[in-house]
Amino acid sequence: MGVDDKFDNKAEDLGGRAKETIGDVTGDEKLKAEGATDQLKAKTKDVGESVKDVGSSVKDKFSK
Repeated sequence: MGVDDKFDNKAEDLGGRAKETIGDVTGDEKLKAEGATDQLKAKTKDVGESVKDVGSSVKDKFSK
């Protein structure tokens, strides 16, 4: 996973946390749900990038 991808995913996660918190404090259920969705998207991207990294590592071991 590239540094840019990690940064983007972390930024999306933090933005989601902020939205969720603001939504919770203001009673805005839509904003709260958007925040939770943003966090889930970021985590899903992290998992996808990790799977790609593992796949690449396995491929490298078998191609030697």
